Amino acid sequence: MKSAINAWSIPKDISFDQAFSDVKSAGFKGIELNLDTDGAHALTLDITDEKLAEIFSLSKKYALPIVSVSTSLWGANMGLGTSEGLKTSRSILIAQLRCAKALGADGILIVPGGKSDKTSLSQAYENCRKTLLSLRDEIEHSGINVGVENVWNAFFTSPFDMVRFIDGLGIKGLGAYYDLGNTIAFSHTEDWVEILGPRIKNIHIKGYKRVSGVNSKGDWSDISKASVDWNKVFRLLKNSGYDGYITAEVSKTDNSQTDAEFYKTVRGEIDAIIENI
Repeated sequence: MKSAINAWSIPKDISFDQAFSDVKSAGFKGIELNLDTDGAHALTLDITDEKLAEIFSLSKKYALPIVSVSTSLWGANMGLGTSEGLKTSRSILIAQLRCAKALGADGILIVPGGKSDKTSLSQAYENCRKTLLSLRDEIEHSGINVGVENVWNAFFTSPFDMVRFIDGLGIKGLGAYYDLGNTIAFSHTEDWVEILGPRIKNIHIKGYKRVSGVNSKGDWSDISKASVDWNKVFRLLKNSGYDGYITAEVSKTDNSQTDAEFYKTVRGEIDAIIENI
């Protein structure tokens, strides 16, 4: 396993070139880029082939692989069950796959959801299924791993929910983009890893410190201070066959740190865990 960092952890006004340089200098082995609406190092829905080639050349220049393509654009679109929601979902997915192929990334992150006052969880679940089934050909023919992520939208509240969703679709290349930190507050992270097993295609890591046990409130923390037994989690990841990148999706909590110090601290936290497996 190797450490990587998501570009959201880098100030928005930093250029692609500077972002790659800073991340490489900090000792990370990879970087995750994002399909977004703004920011100097954001991928966009209408990004040109020339710009993608330029970014890929930076990856080669700094010997820093682009490990995956995340995005902030999914929102509730996948679960809306409307023609507009499907159209938007298709455009996001196709753009992510296009970027991933051009940049040498082997995975993308997608977000099922859509529960609201107007849409029940049951309806959103079926709408997400229909949306992804309608995109089966694009996913299976891409050769890119497409990972559904567990975010704070009350869609996946148990690892069994995630397993049922992924297995029920039966789409080749579709798996879990599991965020280790997003489940600490209300469950035990190691249980998710054990139950998801080989379905895990990509990993996000962040820290969350509970007041006491599960569902006891808490707040974001440094990775090393999180309420989780990282050694147990990573041993289970290894046993499941996962040997990919561990991508930090974190924000600076100590404003006295420079960005360079922040990146090195995060990389050191991840590498310390990996080295202890």
